[in-house]
Amino acid sequence: MTDPEERAGWAEGLRFGFGTLSVLRVRVERWDRAAGARAMTAAPLVGLVLGAVAAAVGALVAWRAGGLLGAVASVGALAGLTRGLHLDGLADVADGLGSGKPAEDALRIMKQSDIGPFGVLTLVLVLFAQIAALAGQFGHSPLRGALAVLASATAARCALAWGCLRSVPAARPGGLGAMVASTVTPAGAVAGTAAAALALAAAGLLDGSSILRLPLAVVLGVGCARLLLGRCVRRFGGITGDVLGAMAETAATASLFALALLV
Repeated sequence: MTDPEERAGWAEGLRFGFGTLSVLRVRVERWDRAAGARAMTAAPLVGLVLGAVAAAVGALVAWRAGGLLGAVASVGALAGLTRGLHLDGLADVADGLGSGKPAEDALRIMKQSDIGPFGVLTLVLVLFAQIAALAGQFGHSPLRGALAVLASATAARCALAWGCLRSVPAARPGGLGAMVASTVTPAGAVAGTAAAALALAAAGLLDGSSILRLPLAVVLGVGCARLLLGRCVRRFGGITGDVLGAMAETAATASLFALALLV
């Protein structure tokens, strides 16, 4: 079988990535698995761009109004830049896993438009955790807070490539999850994460204490997302778009926890 990445250019993949993972107005010229493979491999770049915007917003607010409001502004900016896509996926996966029902019924629960008690509780806890962790980083300095935002946004998008590895099937036909499932090679996932870690290490030069902390936080965040992936594959039989969103939020939150602990 021909490698799907050989049939799509990086420009097409980036358009796919920015068009599906952000509110940025991008003309998506190809909507197929070949472009999806490129998009998920290059997703860390989407994270760097969105993270830079949210970091700038948070740093400005923190400079003028304090670290807590800076943290709220950053989390809100990222939610707005993604239409709340990943947060919605996190809530749906929490409801599906918390239902205790067979895979088919759990997937049906995840597809419903409403949010159940498990989803609400998970959203509240995750958002509080992200804001609390970022408030601590902004409390050190607006620069350190901005770098933490950048790292968490990038870790979230690195996790997407790992969720789309060739060994991970789709849980059901149709939707974004089926479009990108089983499209990314292990080498592609490693390369994307490594490139993102190097970019963050370079950004960390602006704050000497962050050179190693930022890449390590990304690796730990992706590791936690992969634990969730394993649970979802066993529970649902594969991934969906919601599972990818939940992985992104898990990686973002875990990376912020890591930064809070790696003083």
